[in-house]
Amino acid sequence: MFRSERTSDGNGRSERPDGGGRSTVYGTKGIVACEHPQAVLAGIRALDAGGTAADACVAMAAAMAVLAPMTTGPGGDAFLLFYEARTGAVIGADGSGRAPGSANAGKLRGSGLREMPERGGLSVTVPGSVRLWEDAVKRFGRLSLSDLLEPARRLAEEGFPVAPVVARYWSVAVDLLRRNEAAARTFLPEGRAPRAGEIFRIPDLARTLAAVIEGGADAFYGGEPASRIVRSVREAGGLVSEKDLTTHRTTLPVEPISTEYQSVTVHELPPPGQGIAAVEILNVLEELDAAGFGPLTAGRVHHEVEAKKLAFRDLFEKVGDPDFVSAPTERLASKEYASELRARIDPERASVPSVAPALGDDTTYLCAVDAEGNGCSFINSVYMGFGSGVVAEGTGVVLQNRGHSFRLVPGHPNELAPGKRPLHTLIPGLITQDGALWATFGNMGGPMQPQGHAQVVSNLVDHRMDPQEAVEHPRHFHDHTNDTLLVEGRLPAGEVEKLRRMGHRVEAGADYIVPVGGAQVIKVGKDGVRSAGSDPRKDGCALAQ
Repeated sequence: MFRSERTSDGNGRSERPDGGGRSTVYGTKGIVACEHPQAVLAGIRALDAGGTAADACVAMAAAMAVLAPMTTGPGGDAFLLFYEARTGAVIGADGSGRAPGSANAGKLRGSGLREMPERGGLSVTVPGSVRLWEDAVKRFGRLSLSDLLEPARRLAEEGFPVAPVVARYWSVAVDLLRRNEAAARTFLPEGRAPRAGEIFRIPDLARTLAAVIEGGADAFYGGEPASRIVRSVREAGGLVSEKDLTTHRTTLPVEPISTEYQSVTVHELPPPGQGIAAVEILNVLEELDAAGFGPLTAGRVHHEVEAKKLAFRDLFEKVGDPDFVSAPTERLASKEYASELRARIDPERASVPSVAPALGDDTTYLCAVDAEGNGCSFINSVYMGFGSGVVAEGTGVVLQNRGHSFRLVPGHPNELAPGKRPLHTLIPGLITQDGALWATFGNMGGPMQPQGHAQVVSNLVDHRMDPQEAVEHPRHFHDHTNDTLLVEGRLPAGEVEKLRRMGHRVEAGADYIVPVGGAQVIKVGKDGVRSAGSDPRKDGCALAQ
């Protein structure tokens, strides 16, 4: 196991092979990192066929929709950041779906609801993934969408051995899946979740992917899959209509927000996503000289958690869909505001976070860099595990429960409204240095994402870790719903006790714990060498051409 006694180079950084673990993957052409080896193969094969980093990411995302259907799929949302080597531009795309046109917060409050349902038809928003897949290929790719989706279709039709981590996630969703007839028939065909290593097939999803291969995204949003989605959502008490689907569009291009962090520029997507929280945390940490804290110290963890609490207060109180509310994004992302936040942190004492709702944590993150130097950071999700728990009859499509993120508080920036996008957890990350691509990165896991972005960036920049070490390194997760700090067992016991003396409610878990999510990183050196790391908390890997 990876423990604190592993071999070190004197700066807190581990060395191999005595310390065990995975090696960073190196290459000079294309390179990918993802949560499942079969998806990684789909990405590499897209690059081998002459595709771009965006092509590779779409191929991997579609494969993950089959290989890990509880985390992602056509019924969810997707976002990306793309580095264009030819121009040096960083371009974002927002593939989030909107609330149904007939959604009405007042009516829901009148029916007795005080918060949005976590599961079921009312939690379903318009799925944005398929439209973004197509738009990403058209805008940033070279290959056809049909070629990129074919590996996923084949996996769904022919079957695949279920990976161990995926099997674990599947097993905890059995009760949810049994509530919906189509969900149980599709994902519990033997009355139970598949075990690791068992072959599983999703023929309905294969047919849906075949329809998109034949007719593009329009076949999903306006064809037979759309009719089945609307019928299934309505039967489950939801509101999504045919018009909601046919009028859905990806927001592209999106101008990223960014911050200078030490020697690099970190790019995030703006609201309605959590990217602003990641920027705030990094700005506060930079002023604290985060490099001065050791990589496995209570001081580091304390200041990262306190910066997170302040950033999340802003996230929950000020952020909503910019088409409906004016979030003070420029001020929140400024260094001046970070100085104000920094002054509120007691270096020796934990503060109390603001009360906020829970956020879902089932997502897939993946990234790619191609031989020409284009980079794509891509994230796709159905929100909580198996989303709404509603599967569109005959399609194999798990419908997301992103509507649960809306608030029913009158006047709140994130209050439910027709055609509105909810506060979104999905955030891909990308780093440049002097205008050149430096890294693509992400850390899936609901509210862990901004926390994970900050921790991974600090690992790479402040502590000069290589990509594999940066994703393996012990992470921590502050749960705002109960003010609990979850740390991995590799954090030294003495540092855990220091955190408790500071007033943190610490729970120390196993060496690797689920709440800290899964990270993937690709870094580009000045000599053009690409290096990648894939999180051992997941089933995946990195692979280079």
